[in-house]
This record gives sequence, structure tokens and C-alpha cells, in this order.
Amino acid sequence: MKHTIDIQRIYGNAGDDGHVHFLVDRLWPRGIKKESLSLDGWLKDVAPSNELRDWFGHDPQRWDEFRQRYEHELDASPAGWQPILAAARKKPVTLFYGARDTEHNQAVVLRDFLMRKLQHG
Repeated sequence: MKHTIDIQRIYGNAGDDGHVHFLVDRLWPRGIKKESLSLDGWLKDVAPSNELRDWFGHDPQRWDEFRQRYEHELDASPAGWQPILAAARKKPVTLFYGARDTEHNQAVVLRDFLMRKLQHG
């Protein structure tokens, strides 16, 4: 079975696509009403720590080090991402994020991290 974990900006159209939907930001995205989303969970604890988020500041120059630091945080707290992994073993998953930068954000790192976990059992 092929496991799928997609990422999508929360401001896009989140239709009923048969996926399990998780918001993976520590802060609720500005301008989005909670009632307007059909989320299966808001996993604040899987997001980067406030310290790491503030340090990164979505600066592409810090991307490589951000990836390393965030993956270290993920390794240290599997309870935050285990629900995503469990869901992804059964159904496709979409991780929602609020960042403007679609290439340099925590959802990219989280998706890649989780896909490696799925491929290695």
C-alpha cells in the first residue's frame, strides 16, 4: 500500500477529498474561522518550538539548519507526530500550514520526516 502525506496551505480550498486533515501550526492561522474548516485535528505539539520558530523567522538562509533542528525536536517527541503516522497507514493525510512560503515551512520538514518513518516501517 502506498502511503500519502500531502501538504497544503490552509488558505487554499480544503475540500472533501477523503484525506485525514491535520493543522500542524502552533498558532491558529490569521483570518480563518475554526468553523470553516473540516479538520480531524489541530496538532500544536508537532509544530516547531516557539524558540525555533522565532529563530527561523521563515528565512530561507536558515532553512538547512532549521530542518536539522526541527527534525531533532521531532525525534525527541514522537507523541506529537504518532497520530499522523497512524492515520497515514490507513488513509491519505493532508497537513495544513499557514506560512506564505510553500517551500520553506515546517510542514515540508514534517512530511519528509514522516514519509521516511513510513518507508522504514
